[in-house]
Amino acid sequence: MDDIKKGFFRPNQKFTTKVRERASIEVKDFNVSIGGNHILKDCSLTIPDKQITCIIGPSGCGKSTLLRSFNRLLDMTEDVKIKGQLLVDGEDIYASGVEITSVRRKMGLLSQRPCPLPMSIFDNIAYGCRIHGIRNKKKLRLVVEHYLKAAGLWDEVKDRLNTPAARMSIGQQQRLCLARGLAVEPQFILADEATSALDPISSKTIEDLFLKLKQDYSIVMVTHTLRQALRIADYVVFMYLGEIIEEGPAEQIFKNPQHELTKKYLSGAFS
Repeated sequence: MDDIKKGFFRPNQKFTTKVRERASIEVKDFNVSIGGNHILKDCSLTIPDKQITCIIGPSGCGKSTLLRSFNRLLDMTEDVKIKGQLLVDGEDIYASGVEITSVRRKMGLLSQRPCPLPMSIFDNIAYGCRIHGIRNKKKLRLVVEHYLKAAGLWDEVKDRLNTPAARMSIGQQQRLCLARGLAVEPQFILADEATSALDPISSKTIEDLFLKLKQDYSIVMVTHTLRQALRIADYVVFMYLGEIIEEGPAEQIFKNPQHELTKKYLSGAFS
């Protein structure tokens, strides 16, 4: 990505390159209740920059709720109550008056199942760019090619850019969604079990892409698969019943966990 100059696609906006300012997410005493059910309980952590952070823990422990809080997707949930702070680049994104669109623009989200837009491959990538003001056809073509290459898709689809995205394989659709998210120049990539619906080859392709992309992005990934976290995590957050039990560098957590619950989870005592 270093061959693209800063701000080429969206002038006056941060462009995610090695020269950009340090990006950060900091969670402070964060609580989420939905319908009276206390989901996240006094969660505090700092997401390291330009690393892959894997959030692990048993089903129903709050992993996805924590991830969805980073780009304010919880706003779409009825009867949700939030206390505490969640700072993105030093700004509390849950403070009054925060412009939600600008928060979400910083977050490239990859869901459990791919959700391509009902349009062509080309228009899937160009969609967000058009919303943010890019209309020049030549520039849009450059954007589309650049991010399809970043997602490892260009050689597979360059001769059928005008065909419906729905005709792609599931693995290709997931990479298309990744390219679409990158095209609006986020600072972070959020992945919620992004490989769980994919075959092993497609899963490895996504993992390999994340390992490359962490040079330019902070990646936060919810995974149920410990083997996946062992393969790609730089930093690990272990959650249980809505609490952050333990966090730290992956090697430390996997080889020398400090909390008894973490030891039991990693040993397979519960899942």
